[in-house]
Amino acid sequence: MGIYLSSPKTDKFSEDGGNARLRFGLSSMQGWRANMEDAHAAVPDLDDCTSFFGVYDGHGGKVVAKFCAKYLHTQVLKFDILLGDLTAALRRAYFRMDEMMRGQRGWRELAVLGDKMDRFTGYIEGLIWSPRGSHSDEHTDEWAYEEGPHSDFSGPASGCTACVAVIRNNQLFVANAGDSRCVLSRKGQAVSLSTDHKPDLDEERERILKAGGFIHAGRVNGSLNLSRAIGDVEFKQNKFLPADKQILSCNPDINIVELSDDDEFIIIACDGVWDCMSNQQLVDFIHEDLRTESCLSAVCEKVLDRCLAPTTLTGEGCDNMTMILVQLKKSSESNASLT
Repeated sequence: MGIYLSSPKTDKFSEDGGNARLRFGLSSMQGWRANMEDAHAAVPDLDDCTSFFGVYDGHGGKVVAKFCAKYLHTQVLKFDILLGDLTAALRRAYFRMDEMMRGQRGWRELAVLGDKMDRFTGYIEGLIWSPRGSHSDEHTDEWAYEEGPHSDFSGPASGCTACVAVIRNNQLFVANAGDSRCVLSRKGQAVSLSTDHKPDLDEERERILKAGGFIHAGRVNGSLNLSRAIGDVEFKQNKFLPADKQILSCNPDINIVELSDDDEFIIIACDGVWDCMSNQQLVDFIHEDLRTESCLSAVCEKVLDRCLAPTTLTGEGCDNMTMILVQLKKSSESNASLT
């Protein structure tokens, strides 16, 4: 359940933006939780024809979510250029997050994103151990290896979900690991584009048990209530199994949708929102609000306020909440904006 405050923190971080193809709004709120562990990324112009939006719901700490918000989209772009395949690039970028968070460099980056004490230590170690000159050129990857006191760091004990929507031309790519969710509104109907990865799903249970894990009270090894995530190194220690076969996997499900003028908006949100509203309830709520509200971040703020519980008695509505709303412009609007 986590530790709750005596009263919720309802101040929000909100943002709006867009381009010729779409406009977006987002909002995040700490709520009743003692700490804010969500992070997000909104990059409407990842390249000339690609927009990227991601929600990262942290557990056990905020640093993995913040790391993904900083680096996942850059790795997607990098692997897309290398592989020429956006689906493969998305999958590779997810696994790359776990790889990048290991060793001295990974420890230092997480420390800099963490609390004040670790951040100071991370900066100092960065000054001491960062490779310089030709040393970094010896490695083919730009994420250069660093010698240092944390060279054997195997990765973070905390983790995060990662639900990403990438829009390229008339295609929508949705990658998801965990229980954050992406939903498309098509002619007012909610279309689910992601699966909540829970331990009781047949595919998830089979992988967990084969990797030597167990499920107790609906939780992986009696601890995590989700079965895929980035980070959480303690669940990824079987040296005889590949990354996608570990007790906990960061391997994303990827869905591809051909977009048309029937498609109105996309919602990406953490489970703090979906615990309180069904897919269709949220689509209906947004449709109604868009009749009078033109600011998309304001719509998101109203959703978060709607989901916030009055007390912590039930647990629902007490989580951190983050939501991104992406409104797709009709082809006629997009063409008009280009002329």
